[in-house]
Amino acid sequence: MAITAAMVKELRDSTGAGMMDAKKALTENDGDMQASVDWLRTKGLAKAAKKSGRTAAEGLVAVKVEGGKGVAVEVNAETDFVAKNADFQAMVAQIADAALNADDIDALNAADLGGKTVADTITDKIATIGENMSLRRMARAEGDGVVSYVHNAAGDGMGKIGVLVAFSGDEAFARQVAMHIAATNPASLDEASLDPAIVEKEREVQIDIARESGKPEAVIEKMIIGRMKKFMSEVTLLGQSFVMNPDLTVEAAAKEAGTTIAAFVRLEVGEGIEKKEEDFAAEVAKAAQG
Repeated sequence: MAITAAMVKELRDSTGAGMMDAKKALTENDGDMQASVDWLRTKGLAKAAKKSGRTAAEGLVAVKVEGGKGVAVEVNAETDFVAKNADFQAMVAQIADAALNADDIDALNAADLGGKTVADTITDKIATIGENMSLRRMARAEGDGVVSYVHNAAGDGMGKIGVLVAFSGDEAFARQVAMHIAATNPASLDEASLDPAIVEKEREVQIDIARESGKPEAVIEKMIIGRMKKFMSEVTLLGQSFVMNPDLTVEAAAKEAGTTIAAFVRLEVGEGIEKKEEDFAAEVAKAAQG
């Protein structure tokens, strides 16, 4: 039976196995999915297969800068305890190093880490540490110079929030901007780079609010213009009040510092992942059942 890429992906998704292991399992079992799962379990990947369905919303963001190029990666695990594990941290650091030469997350998953791909290395770590893990995101920033900042650092260049700022000009000022970004979480660099869908949604909300006032359309139009201007000053980096000097916007502070902010990246661990909440009694009962 011909083994397709879709079959390999399905087996990888259900077991957490590496690509080559999944392909070999399907080949050995003539494409039988369940038999392939069992085959992987007998070859020492049982833990990875069992853990692959669990929510991994903890972990670390790691940043790495080399000249005018910076990368940030998010590697997730199930609990915060694993983020403090030396083996996990070493793996995350290696993945960040590999990301400097990877164009996207698919290339990073396939990148070599001492004879194994990143994807297979993570699968092996699932089996040894005993928690589900995943390489969730990768982002890049490039410019004349790039600085990084890590908030709630757990190790060298890694923590709960990782920020990269591409800039030209004053490096010390760019580092202050990186700290500002960690604190304020802007949606975009400026109005031009803000997702049009976000702008339109906010405009619709403001129109509804303004019309509730019962004021004339001409007044409503002016209200909307003013409120959208305020919205832009809150969600765009250059429009925000600078944390280090709230009397100035980031744009004005950058001008004073003779610095141009070209781009930024901000990754926060678990951002956007829906975490399943369980009460303590349920957790204990579940543990007791194995």
